[in-house]
Amino acid sequence: MIHGAFADASGWTKVIERLQKDGYNVVAPPNPLRSLSADAAYIKGALEQTPGPLVVVAHSYGGAVITNAAAGNPNVRALVYIDGLIPDLGEDALSLAGEDSQVPTSIEPKPFPPFGPDDFEFTIRQDVFRAVFAGDVDAKTAAVMWASQRPAAGATFLETTTATAWKTIPSWALIGRQDNVISPSSLRFMAQRANSTIVEINSSHVPMISHPKQVVDLIEQAVEATD
Repeated sequence: MIHGAFADASGWTKVIERLQKDGYNVVAPPNPLRSLSADAAYIKGALEQTPGPLVVVAHSYGGAVITNAAAGNPNVRALVYIDGLIPDLGEDALSLAGEDSQVPTSIEPKPFPPFGPDDFEFTIRQDVFRAVFAGDVDAKTAAVMWASQRPAAGATFLETTTATAWKTIPSWALIGRQDNVISPSSLRFMAQRANSTIVEINSSHVPMISHPKQVVDLIEQAVEATD
């Protein structure tokens, strides 16, 4: 299970607990959030070291990562995108967020000195985090999510996709109709283009936190369809 930008693997906690209870082996490696190419290479290595068969699940920007990382891996039987990017060759995350995305006006840059004065990483501002990222999550939980969010380097948004796992691996997509990070219309377009099995729910950008049962149901549907 691969997390997206402004988050970490703890966002999958409720989903992991349910899947483990149902007897599944679950691994949720960290997504470095340094660049699409570097992140995909890291997750590709993680997938190659994980015994198959595999159903690979990703949230948000993590969808772009698995689209690249899972390509050509014969152990990957299904891809599950949770409010996730499903890019085609040459597309980048920023352009796929959609015109209604509130992220461009909600993030703040911070210099990242180890890589030089012209390198920046980004976080979502505290004053808008809940409204933009987690509108159907209680305020206390959203505050913890803001405090623990992992910043994303600029290259995560701007590097383009070089492989498309969804063209050869069946996919499932959950779309949150209240998503303010990636517009629902963009999520719908990408999922339909990938010929994904689509489920839509009234959720913010983080259904794995606010609607874990529906997320688990979709994952298990993908597992059963590829057994």
